[in-house]
Amino acid sequence: MAERLPMWVQLRCGIEPKTLAALAVVLVAACVFAAYHFWAGRPRAVRPPDRETPSVVADRPAAAAPPADRAGPAPRAGGGVVVDVTGKVLRPGIQRLPTGSRVVDALDAAGGARPGTDTTGLNRARVLMDGEQIVVGASPGPAGAPPPGAASGPAGGRPAGPVSLNSATVEQLDALPGVGPVLAQHIVDYRTEHGGFRSVDELRHVNGIGARRFTDLRPLVQP
Repeated sequence: MAERLPMWVQLRCGIEPKTLAALAVVLVAACVFAAYHFWAGRPRAVRPPDRETPSVVADRPAAAAPPADRAGPAPRAGGGVVVDVTGKVLRPGIQRLPTGSRVVDALDAAGGARPGTDTTGLNRARVLMDGEQIVVGASPGPAGAPPPGAASGPAGGRPAGPVSLNSATVEQLDALPGVGPVLAQHIVDYRTEHGGFRSVDELRHVNGIGARRFTDLRPLVQP
């Protein structure tokens, strides 16, 4: 390579051809390195990010709803009451009615009373309570006779089974020991005012029933 250089260059530089060739190689390499860095460091246009359109956002799946077991039991739609209609009706059994329904609504749901059934012992305007039982056809007997379900005893007629506080008449309540007509009327008035008895313990709130009388009546009555 040194022989190809002009003679005047060889004489002017005063260097050996091998050294000159090495310098030429280094110079070429430096030029290539400088050109590469110039090309790599040139400014480039940056493309702005695409804006997300509302349609894309709308297409995203909604957040997953919490598991049903964490949300607790689902409430019954619109509320409601469940009552047991028994006795002399066409379709006795469990009836599901809207909240605020009355005894007459339960009778209609059960197909109505059978022909000839006496319903004077029922307060058909009373508001129903969830879980109560309505006995149709338990009318009071003649004057002086014990109410249905009662048996005559030495003490003058003590009921053989619990008397329903929600369906018993004044006469049936009057037949209970220690309950006169006035107290029996108080029980019926409380039942009408509060929509019935939810438990026997509510009997303590009736005017005229103290702790001792409640103790005597508790085993003889039921809601």
